[in-house]
Amino acid sequence: MKFVRLLLSIFLPPVGVFLTYGFGPTLLINILLTLLGWVPGSIHAVWAFAKHEEKLGQGTV
Repeated sequence: MKFVRLLLSIFLPPVGVFLTYGFGPTLLINILLTLLGWVPGSIHAVWAFAKHEEKLGQGTV
């Protein structure tokens, strides 16, 4: 599932962020960035996905 969310974060940034965070401020920021251009939206989505995975990883160690 992580791989699918990462691919969606690259190709359909708001969908990837929604699947990771749900509806919230992160999704709204990503939608605005995607409206400005696909590249800023994709960068934000991959960054948000990486931060989410980093937070999950800290709890298990």
